[in-house]
Amino acid sequence: MNKPASKQPVFRFAPSPNGQLHLGHALSAILNHDMAKRELGRFLLRIEDIDIARSTPEFEAGIIADLKWLGLDWEQPVRRQSEHLDLYRQSLGQLIARDLVYPAFLTRGAIKTAVGEFEARGKTWPRDPDGAPLYPGEERRLSDDARQRMLAGGKPHAWRLDMAKAMAQLKEPLTWQESGSGPTDETGLIAADPSAWGDVVLSRLDAPSSYHLAVTLDDALQGVSHVVRGSDLFHATSVHRLLQTLLDLPHPVYHHHRLILGPDGRKLSKSNRDTGIAAFREAGKTPDDIRQMLLL
Repeated sequence: MNKPASKQPVFRFAPSPNGQLHLGHALSAILNHDMAKRELGRFLLRIEDIDIARSTPEFEAGIIADLKWLGLDWEQPVRRQSEHLDLYRQSLGQLIARDLVYPAFLTRGAIKTAVGEFEARGKTWPRDPDGAPLYPGEERRLSDDARQRMLAGGKPHAWRLDMAKAMAQLKEPLTWQESGSGPTDETGLIAADPSAWGDVVLSRLDAPSSYHLAVTLDDALQGVSHVVRGSDLFHATSVHRLLQTLLDLPHPVYHHHRLILGPDGRKLSKSNRDTGIAAFREAGKTPDDIRQMLLL
């Protein structure tokens, strides 16, 4: 499918309620809201609370209060990922049935040890665009019987996409349309490179869906036509385009915007309360002040 999911433009802001909103979130929320208004489109709010251990109702309430204070409004009802876990499990099941994912049993500690021993010999372990080591992937070669014994024995595992098998499903090179920053060609398209991520996690024991799978399904289900988000997620778009193709989902136009950086030159963190929207509000700033700080 090469067309956006809806004739009327649909934008969304999708924060995770595991901390306070900061200036970087405000930039993304305002851009989505204002672009939707300018395009006579719809603006949605989605709460990405798939990480149940870290997400809290208090943080969600704070997010909504901050957005309302900024003068933003959105359609109701608000979608919460925690209310749609069956959807993610169903789609994962489709990929399992097609033998495109496999149970991965190595722990983070085991991966770290394997990488450390490998690089101690003067070699370089391949890493994904975020700098994390690629998964070793030997378990791709386990027999079905061996996998079933380990699963039946209750061995902890994640479900990982078999990137080689997934890429073999493609009938043509993957691209996406980018209206923000990025090395586009003359048609505004960017070549996707999912293989750079290796065998990405699609589900873990502590979360029934990874960010990659949940955000891809949610955007399709909600008819999102324009995904406007920070440039730190630019390379992740390759994985999302692959999942859209495997699951026969429409794909939106992407717009990756600049990041707001802290004094140390790094992107802002929810743990930095001094850059939180609530802190600025309590200090007497106005919504217009925030827009000026964001150069909007």
